[in-house]
Amino acid sequence: MNKLDQEEQEILDAFESDQLTRSANWQEELEQHRKIASATLSQNSTISVSVSEKDLRLLQKRALAEGLSYPSFISSILHKFIEGKLVEIS
Repeated sequence: MNKLDQEEQEILDAFESDQLTRSANWQEELEQHRKIASATLSQNSTISVSVSEKDLRLLQKRALAEGLSYPSFISSILHKFIEGKLVEIS
């Protein structure tokens, strides 16, 4: 189990003992937080990764065969991996 800091533990304790109350405009706040979460999750981020020249050439070659740019191909590989859908081909 994750270690909670003091503030997190106090919030958890209050929740578990039914001491928390909803704000008067909780539905509006909930909708606002949903929109923020959705926007956050839909944003693309740029990362920098070092790969060997040989691996880069092979990625570019495989991407070309798939009809994708190599950055799109790498993004596709990562997405499939985290979704558990990456299938190794030989």
